[in-house]
Amino acid sequence: MTQPDYVIDQMISAKSIAARIEDLCDEIRREFADTDKLVVVGLLRGSFVFIADLVRELDLPVEVDFLEASSYGNAMESSREVRILKDLRGEIQGRDVLVVEDIVDTGHTLHHVKHLLESREPRKMKMIALLDKPSRREADVKADWTGFEIPDEFVVGYGIDYAQRNRNLPFIGKVRFTE
Repeated sequence: MTQPDYVIDQMISAKSIAARIEDLCDEIRREFADTDKLVVVGLLRGSFVFIADLVRELDLPVEVDFLEASSYGNAMESSREVRILKDLRGEIQGRDVLVVEDIVDTGHTLHHVKHLLESREPRKMKMIALLDKPSRREADVKADWTGFEIPDEFVVGYGIDYAQRNRNLPFIGKVRFTE
């Protein structure tokens, strides 16, 4: 088995992520206190760990659905062309929706998904991202809640991958390429 040509330096610990999720869930509970059921929409694949921890921490009636959108493939740079690979199974018209994203980079994916879901007329829709790289933003979009703002680094872990690897790391790590 060949060794990867990169190393991973921890940026955000699992403990820091867990503490931040508790704080975020307090805010989300207040925002959706009057809901009869919150549809939590995870953007696959990178958000699956984050969404699992969020819904376990939320003390609200939740329904979980997924949407898979891609602008990366196996590349490190966004293609800026957003493709919907898997749509929601359920209807969101008239319902409360929380869109969960792993990382907002250029913003193209979240911008596209936001407009797509708004066209389906939810009662209320909010967006949360675990990570935000505002220095990379190209599309006019901002999550209502952000876990951590990070510099322009290529990161993996906690569901986020590089060429389908490293999703299983319990922390967020910065990828450093070796020669």
